[in-house]
Amino acid sequence: MCLGKRNGEHVKTAIHDFEGDQTYTEKPGHLFRLNTSFDDIDPERYDAIAIAGGRAPEYLRMNERVLDVVRHFAKANKPIAAICHAAQLLAAAGARAGAFPRTPPAPRKCGSRVRRTRRSKWTMP
Repeated sequence: MCLGKRNGEHVKTAIHDFEGDQTYTEKPGHLFRLNTSFDDIDPERYDAIAIAGGRAPEYLRMNERVLDVVRHFAKANKPIAAICHAAQLLAAAGARAGAFPRTPPAPRKCGSRVRRTRRSKWTMP
């Protein structure tokens, strides 16, 4: 899915490459054909949501339709997987989350707590 695009359209991705500098370079990625749109999604039909990180959540968090989809999963107590910058989207939607090992302070804003244990790397309190 991509904001402003429909089923059958294409979206170009970017690849971040570390070439020995202190930061990454951005290169053209893949061209993916979209198979749905945010407007066509019925969150009732899904058991969970996975939100990728990267730059997309910075833009997605400003779209009310996307926030409504995230809020549906939070209110229905369905599983939400949020990777890295995806915590920004959860915070913008007001969704409370369980644990985010690598992305403070946004998770704290939405009520998350992280605890380290010996047995496993990260657990929910």
